[in-house]
Amino acid sequence: MLLEVEIKNTSKRPLKVSLPGGKTLFLGPNASGNVSAKALEHPPLVKLIEAGEIEVLGKEGGQTPSSGGQSKGGGSNQTGHGGGGGMRRSGDR
Repeated sequence: MLLEVEIKNTSKRPLKVSLPGGKTLFLGPNASGNVSAKALEHPPLVKLIEAGEIEVLGKEGGQTPSSGGQSKGGGSNQTGHGGGGGMRRSGDR
């Protein structure tokens, strides 16, 4: 069973987080998202954590990682992608 870990962008700018397997997570300012526990060992993510730009909030199942703080309840799973605004495609003209 893979454990999911919640991470949060603590910087004031959007971040592009490189994950194992060629995946990428986009986090807007103050946004959070979930990654696998294995991803916490991925060098680009480790670099962001050590720089203080990413905070590890906690693991699914109530456990918290030794390197992170306590989980803050009531968070959202935003990934920096807006839901309403932006460009809209319309039919052929």
